[in-house]
Amino acid sequence: MVLYEYPFNESIRTMLRLEHLFKRLTQLVPRDEPVDHHFALVTVFEIMDVASRADLKSDILKELDRHRSVLLGYRGNPHISEAALDEVIGQIDEGYQALNNQAGKAGQALTANEWLMSIRSRISIPGGTCEFDLPAYYAWQQHPAEARRQDLARWIDSLWPMKNGLDLLLRLLRDSGVPHRVVATGGQYQQTLPQGRTYQLLRLRLDESLDLVPEISGHRLMVSVRLMRADTEGRLKPFGQDAAFDLALCS
Repeated sequence: MVLYEYPFNESIRTMLRLEHLFKRLTQLVPRDEPVDHHFALVTVFEIMDVASRADLKSDILKELDRHRSVLLGYRGNPHISEAALDEVIGQIDEGYQALNNQAGKAGQALTANEWLMSIRSRISIPGGTCEFDLPAYYAWQQHPAEARRQDLARWIDSLWPMKNGLDLLLRLLRDSGVPHRVVATGGQYQQTLPQGRTYQLLRLRLDESLDLVPEISGHRLMVSVRLMRADTEGRLKPFGQDAAFDLALCS
């Protein structure tokens, strides 16, 4: 099954972009090649750019606090494990405090590193980090892989409170949605959303063997999915046949 996610607001859209970047970063850092660590630094700078949004940190803190309040309401429910509930609330408290105690925006401490900022200013220029443009950076790339990893670990240390809070929040959000099987008649599906309830994320799972791409649109009143298939040149065209998929709405 191939998973597609569709955010209903700009805040969740930004969080999903950050999650995507953090996943890339955690894959690149353990590798040995200099080119992998180059793109790890590219990713660090992208994270800093995305995380620079003024209200992102407060959005994550607000949502964590909201989830905590909801979970506290389950205390005393005989159908809920108190131990599991306490564990999740403890994780929220820990993530909230770590992020709340971090001064400024994610990666802000790195802006004081002139060497890193010189790389950042050149990295968006095609070929702008060649050895003759940034000889000190080229020399760093010749260091042993473990030495480069240690440097990267030190530089990205200030990003982890944001990552941990983000991972926890998105896990709680995703867990709130219950998937159900639906059918796109003639390749199209629409669902009216109930009033009085705000959804933040749509999750759609398609059978990989169908080789289909969903075009998803939605707002607070309705969600629409149109199934497409790419031709030999990669252009998407309407599928036009019935197909089933799993849909979950997360609030």
